[in-house]
Amino acid sequence: MPTRRLATLCLAALAVSPAAFAQNALDNVLAKKQITIAIPTDFPPYGFVGTDLAPQGLDIDMARYIGAKLGVKVELVPVTSANRIPYLQTRKADLVISTLGKNPEREKVIDFAAAYSPFFQAVFASKGTVVKSAGDLAGKTVGVTRGAIEDIELSKIAPPSADIKRFEDNNATISAFASGQVQVLATGASVAANLMARNPQLGTELKFVLKDSPNFIGVAKGEDKLRAKVNEIVAGAKAAGELDKLAQKWLGRPAGALPD
Repeated sequence: MPTRRLATLCLAALAVSPAAFAQNALDNVLAKKQITIAIPTDFPPYGFVGTDLAPQGLDIDMARYIGAKLGVKVELVPVTSANRIPYLQTRKADLVISTLGKNPEREKVIDFAAAYSPFFQAVFASKGTVVKSAGDLAGKTVGVTRGAIEDIELSKIAPPSADIKRFEDNNATISAFASGQVQVLATGASVAANLMARNPQLGTELKFVLKDSPNFIGVAKGEDKLRAKVNEIVAGAKAAGELDKLAQKWLGRPAGALPD
């Protein structure tokens, strides 16, 4: 092939904008009658592996609800806090339903459908550990899951002398705290509640809130048709009381008011 012709084809390929690949996800899902949804398996009660070795939890129920409303089969793909956004960017998943908080940094690389469940991140430690504010983290070891929203929020306010230890998933983070590798834990309130219920001898308590951050559904950038369809499904679930039922089942309280 002549050099000029090859160069022209290469430039044409490079010139194809992301929008040219966008808007296909919903059509593809409906055509193949299957949607791939990234979910957590290390974050009870939102997502964990049950005694039957199958994923379960609030996020898994929400994923299956959306699949049912679309009339398609649901393929569940386990992800961690660190790789859930790359799964959307590389089209390994059509949606992320994995305790995903919305922030400006994430909005630069993915889109968000409506919120579906309540969530907040906080700092926890034993009753004997004096922590009332971010300043009290000075000189202390703090465990957090890499890439999670609590990691982002903690990094903004932790003093330079705080020793922040980042772990690859929530199980590793919780284990580090429970075993005494770290003195302080930054995580979601529901995860901490599960930890406290299973390990009452640790005397863990809430120290201060990092961020009130409802869970949103992640969609690949530019997939507006899929995002609009998911918003429609979530709005219907909210109006029918289904979101309150899910939250009551897994969190022990209704979802309450959630942002669109």
